Amino acid sequence: MKSINRRKFLAGAAVAAGAAGLTATSANAIEPIRRQGRSFIKLGLAAYSFRQVLNLTRKPPTMTLDGFIDLAASMPFDAVELTEYYFPETSARYLAGLKGRCTRLGLDVSGTAIRTDFCVNNATRLKEEIDRCKRWVEHTSRLGGKTIRIFGGTVVKPDTEERARRQCIESIQECCEHAGQFGIYLALENHGGITGTSEQMLALVRAIKSDWFGVNLDTGNFRTKDPYADLERLAPYAVVVQMKTEISREGRKAEEADLKRKFQMLRQVNYRGYVALEYEAAENAKVAVPRYLATLRKLLG
Repeated sequence: MKSINRRKFLAGAAVAAGAAGLTATSANAIEPIRRQGRSFIKLGLAAYSFRQVLNLTRKPPTMTLDGFIDLAASMPFDAVELTEYYFPETSARYLAGLKGRCTRLGLDVSGTAIRTDFCVNNATRLKEEIDRCKRWVEHTSRLGGKTIRIFGGTVVKPDTEERARRQCIESIQECCEHAGQFGIYLALENHGGITGTSEQMLALVRAIKSDWFGVNLDTGNFRTKDPYADLERLAPYAVVVQMKTEISREGRKAEEADLKRKFQMLRQVNYRGYVALEYEAAENAKVAVPRYLATLRKLLG
């Protein structure tokens, strides 16, 4: 990934502040990522696309991470995103084996994806969430990854979103300090809870001051009146992208996504980095994923 400079706004990029109670002041806000050179995208495959066969609750699962890596290389993708849920262990030997397999097959490990909840209102549980995130920073470094996808969490009653947001900001800030020691970017995903809208996301993103932080832009997770507009607001902050083949508007069923439009918004902010196909639609992933890969490559030119 090219050098990232937060000192200047992207030329022409103006990201509006959020709704009442969510607006970050300009004095405290981080700025969109400034990238050098033209947009440059590498295509990856998220392990979550094969969640049914990687599921560790099956004894044994019908696909291992080794098998997933082999499959991604055969299609072929440029990189893999390895999801926490499907690791049977995280020993140094096991992680080295996965990294070596990717190297032999010519694949990058774009990063990992973990589940976090920084809104918990229990001090012990919060420390566990922070400590696990820090451990995965180290695991990701061993794998040769660049980013970790994290979640913000969901407010627990009778807590308030304002207090939960402050705690989330402080927790991510602490994790970023650790991540920076390993050269890993923490990437906050728009994933419901306190990250369910672009306004909520911006309230968090603009308040976390770290060169090791950005957005995991999940292109299918906004369920608002205009998901594309919300994605465009966040795109300037993306350090990694998960490309979904469907999009859901408020009050409607999922519809086929305009993939061309999604790539255009990334090019408009000069995005340079990985775009991981995260397939969640109904068709069998082994059939659908190769077809969508061909579409994505065609769109990239």
